Amino acid sequence: MDMKPRLQTSLGQQLILTPQLRQALHLLQLSSLELENEITLAVESNPLLDWDETDTDAPGSDGAPDGMPETPAAQETVSADEAAEHDRGGEDDSWEPPDSWNTTSGGSHSGSDEDGMDPMDRLVRTESLHDHLSWQLHLTRLSPQDQQIGAALIDAIDDDGYLRESLDDIVAMLRPELNVSVAEVGAVLHQIQRFDPLGIGARDLRECLTLQLDPLPDETPGKVMALQIVAGPLERLPKIGADGLAAELGAPADEVATGLHLVRSLDPHPGAQYGGMSADTYITPDCVIWRHQGLWRAALAGSHTRLTIHRGYEGMIQHASSSDASYLRGRLQEARWLLKHLEARGDTLLKVVRCLIRQQSGFLEFGEQALRPLTLREVAAEVGLHESTVSRAISRKYAVTPRGTLPLRSFFASGIGTEGGGEASSTAIQSMIKRLIEAENPRKPLSDAKLADTLKATGVPVARRTVAKYREAMNIPASHERVRMA
Repeated sequence: MDMKPRLQTSLGQQLILTPQLRQALHLLQLSSLELENEITLAVESNPLLDWDETDTDAPGSDGAPDGMPETPAAQETVSADEAAEHDRGGEDDSWEPPDSWNTTSGGSHSGSDEDGMDPMDRLVRTESLHDHLSWQLHLTRLSPQDQQIGAALIDAIDDDGYLRESLDDIVAMLRPELNVSVAEVGAVLHQIQRFDPLGIGARDLRECLTLQLDPLPDETPGKVMALQIVAGPLERLPKIGADGLAAELGAPADEVATGLHLVRSLDPHPGAQYGGMSADTYITPDCVIWRHQGLWRAALAGSHTRLTIHRGYEGMIQHASSSDASYLRGRLQEARWLLKHLEARGDTLLKVVRCLIRQQSGFLEFGEQALRPLTLREVAAEVGLHESTVSRAISRKYAVTPRGTLPLRSFFASGIGTEGGGEASSTAIQSMIKRLIEAENPRKPLSDAKLADTLKATGVPVARRTVAKYREAMNIPASHERVRMA
């Protein structure tokens, strides 16, 4: 008898929590242009939402320049402790850059045109599911063999996010280059199934939904029942219905309803949210990073137009008829959720960006050669978020910096051990290779082996094949194709 109130409470929480959680995650992964469209549609469909065109610009006294931020050459290095102290106090989260920064147009503030940037430079290819998964694989600390296995698995994942090939087929496909077992391939698949979006790499619907349920907190209302439904009579659900499901599982109807509601909130096609390879769109920066008084700062690059509750309709609720009041209250709750989740999206994005500038201040100051190894797992641990949440927060997001408009993904890099006991990022090593090639004698270009020896002499031991891979990734031809007699 004493369990019934708890079940009823859980049901009430689930009906509120699940739509909120889904909306929050959906908004977080949207690009700026997609978010703008989403907000416009929300305002058009919900009378309780309205545009707030109040000018919220803060005075320029907090150090942001009217044009470009301080040039990197004039900036001094900031320690992680100083940056952390700075984040704990003094920075105005609501500050927006002046109009001359042209953040909504994606300008780099070079002053060469009205936007500060060639419009063609703002074109970016839509990220495919393959791109998104390959980038996460690159940041995962796996052996070279496991990286190859992971690449083969990702190639076999279809547009909906499912692995349609059997593990035996993957093993056969990897031979004779790699002689691996099904267990080894399965272990790498387990790693990929932790990538964003959740549910990726599943062999069937049951596994896809389980992969989305497992990371949820144990206290999530309906999780235990949802796992039972997915593991049991999921395929018969359309035929037996909720009542039949409750009878088959021997569970109370309200408990089954809670679990079923959670199951229906999951995405059976997790890969479908990513576009194809050919579509292009314009970059709209999500945040601005600049230097003030020796410290790196970050602010959201939101539009001056904000959302608010339509006070006229809100005031009508108490005077409306019962049916009208019920409708308006529902729309009011939806409006409040949207405003709350937009604020949470900004807070999460800003939290991640501030972590990135603490970790990569050298990159911002000196360029790619100073980019240190950094993974999603490290950032997630520092900011207290799940890896998939960090991945959503940075996906298709861009920042205006003194070095131009950069994707947030450019702040991440895998690492290679150095002779000094530290690590050098793969991006930094690519930059070193590029600089060596640019400075080479055009009549006697450096071979991959010579490049590897030169890097090793500087304390970065890389194999010749690794140099070749990085060179090819930068579209630099081999040494015999770079010979110039002039």
